[in-house]
Amino acid sequence: MKSKYDTDMVFITEMLKYPHKYAMRPFKIAGNLYFVGNAAVSSHLIDTGDGLILIDTTFPQTYPLLINSIWEAGFSIYDIKYILHTHGHFDHFGGTPELAALTKAKTFLGAKDAMMFRQRPELSFKDDCPFCYLELFTPDVEIEDGQIITLGNTEIKAVLTPGHSPGVISFIIKVTDGNKTYTAGMQGGAGFNTLNRFFLERHNLDVCETRNSFLEGLKKLENEKVDITLGNHPNQNNTIEKYKEMIKNPTAPNPFINPDEWQLFLSDILTRYNIMLDEEG
Repeated sequence: MKSKYDTDMVFITEMLKYPHKYAMRPFKIAGNLYFVGNAAVSSHLIDTGDGLILIDTTFPQTYPLLINSIWEAGFSIYDIKYILHTHGHFDHFGGTPELAALTKAKTFLGAKDAMMFRQRPELSFKDDCPFCYLELFTPDVEIEDGQIITLGNTEIKAVLTPGHSPGVISFIIKVTDGNKTYTAGMQGGAGFNTLNRFFLERHNLDVCETRNSFLEGLKKLENEKVDITLGNHPNQNNTIEKYKEMIKNPTAPNPFINPDEWQLFLSDILTRYNIMLDEEG
């Protein structure tokens, strides 16, 4: 029997043979918030006025694409002060060891995922990453639920929303755009490949506890007022489609700014979660 994760690995293997095919031009989402990821995995850059914050570093093989995107967006990697991670899977921290070594940036990871690195490193999938050798990193800061991360003009609230991994962190980000301030929200782990019964039982993880914590995390996010919905994968929030709309209609309202989208986004996650349960029977 195959799990959803096995299907994902087929896609990942194919994608990482030809990473250049997934390159995207970086672009400003709004104000001091930029997209610098690729077509498979998101990475976001925030210009705080006192250095850069980078959220997620994509796959090891797409690390050169990330470096190029930061440069093409008009920034230097040597101005990165903080590297934040939504969770501890290799497609989100793949470029971190090299980037942290180059820039001396301070690295942040959810405390429970830092513990996962120490006690259950196989759950990071680092050894499943095709065509690569990847070392885990030791975060400088282990993020706790409710922690506020500040740099320059930017404040980010960390919300523990486990399930996809034990230490998934969702981010509520203050975005500065001239004299305006928006709130961006990112649910840190919306994938179900690690929530299906096959995966959980194969890795000796408690099915009920893991799933209940996932649902509790979603409820915590329902109370947040969010103007800009972000995804740690572009397909989660239609990043590519919105970018194309921005290019096509540059004078139209910014498609990323939509205060109604956040609740619809969370509702869609719950709907797809229930579909997974139904498919399990």
